[in-house]
Amino acid sequence: MKIITVFIAVIFSRASAFAPLAHPHQSTSLNAEDVPLANGAMSFNRVCREWRCKYEGDKGSSESLEAISKVVDELLPEIKKISKDVKVNRLVCGACKDFKLMTTVPLDDFGPWEENDHAPEKDFLEKIKAIPGVTQVETQTITNMEI
Repeated sequence: MKIITVFIAVIFSRASAFAPLAHPHQSTSLNAEDVPLANGAMSFNRVCREWRCKYEGDKGSSESLEAISKVVDELLPEIKKISKDVKVNRLVCGACKDFKLMTTVPLDDFGPWEENDHAPEKDFLEKIKAIPGVTQVETQTITNMEI
């Protein structure tokens, strides 16, 4: 299982993993700018950078979750400047104490954002790592399509 996880992480760690194929599988359901997956059964044209961590305490009264929220509020205006078509989603699971901030941009905007180190990612991660009760701070690049 670890080998599969590492393999997937390596594949999706660079924007080149999201580059269109030289001879994409032809499908009537694909737009010209979509990148096919699964032999053309799926495609994508939006890429997401996920910032995630674990927080401490009950979701209704967690001081660490409250502090994370303040960091999001502080950096959200900068995040929304990444692309005119950016979508930002916040996910909180009270049962497993997961916090996730998902920033999704069109494929064409992802490369320039990646070249800029996904700014303000470094600042966001440093700030939440300094919050007492925040652990397992991680990032992931993944496709994110509304279907």
